[in-house]
Amino acid sequence: MTWLAMGTPQGEGAQGSPFGMMVPMLFIFAIFYFMLIRPQQRKEKARKQLISDLKTGARVMFSGGIIGTVTNVKESTFIIKISDGVKIEVARGAVSQILEKGDKPEEEK
Repeated sequence: MTWLAMGTPQGEGAQGSPFGMMVPMLFIFAIFYFMLIRPQQRKEKARKQLISDLKTGARVMFSGGIIGTVTNVKESTFIIKISDGVKIEVARGAVSQILEKGDKPEEEK
């Protein structure tokens, strides 16, 4: 019975190949890529296209919650009219939504 307590000798243990350990890791990475990374890249590409197509007169909402109308489009910024006689200059990346006439901003999820 003492041979059971001793276990297997040091050099004779079952060892998995390094390739066998990499397969599950690659599988998990592929799942993350197709479930998280790729959809986010598509969403960001669509957002950039939407911002680049923005024209004068469009109603927009910015990440800070400001809603206004685009009055001038510059290379990296927009001039936005937020009230009568009040215009501000904001970066293109700050646009979070493009609103149609009469639309209300969507709630963040």
